[in-house]
Amino acid sequence: MKLSAKWFVWFGLVGIYVMVLGGVFYYNLFKWTFDEKLKNDVIEMARLKTADLTAGLIRSPRVITLDEYDVMNWFRNDNRIAEIIYISGAGSIRWHKHAKYIGMMLDDYEKEIGLATNAVSQAYYSGNPKVYLVRGQPFYEIAIPLRARENVIIGVLDLLVSREGSERIISSAMRKYIVGAAGVLLLLGIPLYLFLSHYVITPLSVLRDSIDNISTKSFEIKFARRRDEIGELAESVALFLDKVRVELSDITERDRQRHAHEQAWWQAVLTTAVKRGSRAIVVDEDNNVLYANFEMSAVPGQKLHLLDVVDSQQQDVLKLIGMAMETTQTSVEGDTTFKGEPAHVRAVQVQSEGTLKRTLIIFEPLSK
Repeated sequence: MKLSAKWFVWFGLVGIYVMVLGGVFYYNLFKWTFDEKLKNDVIEMARLKTADLTAGLIRSPRVITLDEYDVMNWFRNDNRIAEIIYISGAGSIRWHKHAKYIGMMLDDYEKEIGLATNAVSQAYYSGNPKVYLVRGQPFYEIAIPLRARENVIIGVLDLLVSREGSERIISSAMRKYIVGAAGVLLLLGIPLYLFLSHYVITPLSVLRDSIDNISTKSFEIKFARRRDEIGELAESVALFLDKVRVELSDITERDRQRHAHEQAWWQAVLTTAVKRGSRAIVVDEDNNVLYANFEMSAVPGQKLHLLDVVDSQQQDVLKLIGMAMETTQTSVEGDTTFKGEPAHVRAVQVQSEGTLKRTLIIFEPLSK
């Protein structure tokens, strides 16, 4: 996988990870904010009417007054409120949307229907508004105590408040968050990718092409100087290539010197050990001619093979040379014809240290 593809994958994964974490955080923040606003709005709205409710309870403890009835209708017109239970201090239901429950004792109502939570009892005994989330349902139960005096609770207003409006607002806010986060990632990703492409990917591609175009003669890398990590990499490659060039130059020089020494050695051997009039050839392990004591026609710069000197039809000579190459320091002899003249041929393989092998072939003319 290329660097740009890896960048896209990692940027996408990191972006999704950040969006998910941010989504969880903002969802809980929105939920807390809008739910708190919903609860506070309902409580403040109810407090505006507590004076009328308290006055009605004091004036008519048994039967709801018209003012209280108007307050109940006012609450019913609020689409956030799903249900209202108005309870007197004596424990009877003073108002309910179903008339059959009006006048019923709260204990009997709980046995028959049941309250969503224990907000009513908690509000009555604590004297403060209580808010509880109804388990498994999108509602809050808000119980507000009604005071005749500072510490005298004469009734409780129990409201079942729907969260649907709050959830719609949260859903809308989350959709806006997702769109905004995706836009931010896009706006952030474009300049980051342009930076990566301009300062990393493109220079690396140029460096790769420069390395591919390195000449084995000069070992020079053509790459513009840069003052960053890629420039340091290019300098390291240039230093390495310079070391390679020096090493190859040393190896070439050592090979040249060895070849010159070996040539001088074989010239001395052929001059002193080979009889006058005899022809001698030295070949390597691949049967390439290295030295000879007579002139041979060869193309400059190309190696001369033994088959270019000895006729390939002379199987006796080739077999004899093959036998010599299978053994070391053992002379193999035979008679043949070389250059159109009868000759006695001797072949011996000389092996020095390592795997360096040389085969000496001598053609001695036979007396007529």
